[in-house]
Amino acid sequence: MCLAIPALIKSIKGHLAVVDIEGITREVSLELTPEAKIGDYVLLHTGYAISVLDQNEAEETLTLLRQIVEVR
Repeated sequence: MCLAIPALIKSIKGHLAVVDIEGITREVSLELTPEAKIGDYVLLHTGYAISVLDQNEAEETLTLLRQIVEVR
């Protein structure tokens, strides 16, 4: 099973972006989502943004992931 998580783009330089995932920042590739821009949420998998998400969908997914962690 693979997991992709929503991440918020904070900055972009070329095809690389710095994203925020629940307060953790990482540098990721935008090679697969060249249309992504600062302020967008992207679906992140293995260091690649694989699609752009709307804000509501991203926030709903993050809420569900938080709930899963709380159950454990």
